[in-house]
Amino acid sequence: MAGNGLPTLGRVKLVDLIPTEGLPSDTYKLSVSTLSQSLAQYSAAIIQFPITDGALLNSCLESSRLYFHHKPSFPSADIIESRDWCKTSGYQADPQTWQENYDYRPGLTLLEPVNEIEIEIPPAGLVHLFGLLGKASREILDAISFYLNLRSSPFTEILDSVPLRNREISSSVLSVSCNGRPSFQGLHRNLTTQEDGQIVMFSDHDYQVDRTLLTITKSDKAGLHVRDFHGNWVLVDGDLGPEEAVVYPGLALYQATAGYINPAMHRTDISGFQDSIYGRFSLAFKLMPKSIASLDCSEMRAAGHGVEAQFQIPVQVDDFMQRSTDQLLNRNSFATFGFPTGQEGCIKPTMQQRKKNNTRCKPLPPSKRLRLEAQRVLKERVQEIADKKGIKLRFCTLKECENHVQSIDSPCAGVRLEIGWPTGVPFVHPHDLPNKAKIGFLETYEPGWSETNDDVE
Repeated sequence: MAGNGLPTLGRVKLVDLIPTEGLPSDTYKLSVSTLSQSLAQYSAAIIQFPITDGALLNSCLESSRLYFHHKPSFPSADIIESRDWCKTSGYQADPQTWQENYDYRPGLTLLEPVNEIEIEIPPAGLVHLFGLLGKASREILDAISFYLNLRSSPFTEILDSVPLRNREISSSVLSVSCNGRPSFQGLHRNLTTQEDGQIVMFSDHDYQVDRTLLTITKSDKAGLHVRDFHGNWVLVDGDLGPEEAVVYPGLALYQATAGYINPAMHRTDISGFQDSIYGRFSLAFKLMPKSIASLDCSEMRAAGHGVEAQFQIPVQVDDFMQRSTDQLLNRNSFATFGFPTGQEGCIKPTMQQRKKNNTRCKPLPPSKRLRLEAQRVLKERVQEIADKKGIKLRFCTLKECENHVQSIDSPCAGVRLEIGWPTGVPFVHPHDLPNKAKIGFLETYEPGWSETNDDVE
């Protein structure tokens, strides 16, 4: 997604994102656009709930405050344990990050005491809040789908049933958390370092990326920072109203949309809560795909979007949850699109080359180098233009766009004109273009390119 230069996070009323039958209203289209542009530029947006729903949000925050306030100062060892991603339930604590959680997961979490000896009263209102935020997250997801030109409710197949079937366990979870509770005697000294006499709670590379489709979160104190489109850290919950919450996308949505929706990189600053008698309390609803589902990009392909190689093969959700973040973001392959001068790429050395200890890389064939160069320019030049103008790139298929380029009122005509797409070149992903069209594409965005690549025809 591409940002359009919004001065601050987009604020959208939830009621304006609820679709109705028939043609979309102007209010709906404006709300969808604001939401999507905010997610593009800031990787987050602010959702405004109705007043009655806001009261439930705040009452659950207050009940979580009371719950954690009455917890022991240090949890027992049997509570601090790693669990499967889809089976977390109840109280958990992590002394290393000075954080405590209570996870409510329908079908697994017992809200009534098992016996009279083990009586623990969980935070109140979790059942109702789970239903409220679950419904809201699906409506937000549908609004994003509308912006991407996908069919209605395209992710239904990978979401839990509503309501759950008998003996089903919810994949989605509602977590209430406490950060930096002074009475929680965690190993907080490992969290902090001294720089110029000030306590620093994290470095620039210390952040989290949720593996959710969407996360809706609200806190009683500001502290949530999200990295924006330009790489800057933005405080996203600094001025939330009583009925407002923050929503941001996760890695599962990034995978299911072929990378069109970037996941939010976020971190929580608790350095300002050292003197607080409570800490920072927050709640987060995490909309998750079913563990038995698979993430593929069939809906994106059906809508005419280009799908890169890393998203071509469906991924089982359980396998997806076990992969590293670098693997999911395919960070190791970024260099593929920008080779240094004089060493434009290499293939894996053969056994014979290894025996000869030949460390030089074999030059790429002209046709492959042409394809990689076109992809690089798309990422660096075309996308930059689209980002500045707030344009969403939706590519056509090669066959249908051969007629589009001859028409002034085709679906892609406006986009081609605004980003200066080469005249007569079909508006498709460069790797789908014929070689002559690739050369025309490169000449448009990098004049003189062919003069330094005479061997490419």
